[in-house]
Amino acid sequence: MAIDGMNHFTVLTSDLEKCKTFYIDVLGLTEGHRPSFTFPGAWLYSGEQAILHIIAGRPLPADVQGVIDHMAFTASNLQSVIDTLNQHGIAFKLHRLVDQQTWQLFCHDPDGAKVELDFAASEPEPRIPIT
Repeated sequence: MAIDGMNHFTVLTSDLEKCKTFYIDVLGLTEGHRPSFTFPGAWLYSGEQAILHIIAGRPLPADVQGVIDHMAFTASNLQSVIDTLNQHGIAFKLHRLVDQQTWQLFCHDPDGAKVELDFAASEPEPRIPIT
């Protein structure tokens, strides 16, 4: 067996619409085709790939983070993302990797899942203090 790449992440949510708003309006994914399951949810896409599956209607685990620490996405337009996070009142931490100079931004979705956004080193320094 060989792994060819990442297919998707799945997150549980206590509020499907709030969760979709975060990933669509804040992070820029789009909602697309989802098979007819017997439980509520959504499939969110980056281009043609459904990379995030959201499941609603199930109880959230006591430890929201569980054994998976975070999910990471390659992103672009750092300043625009920061502006959008600020407009939505979403706290984040931003820093540069010392050896690669790439930007890493961390925030949480409405149900507490940690999200990492990785930006190219060529992105200009944003107009905010770096933590």
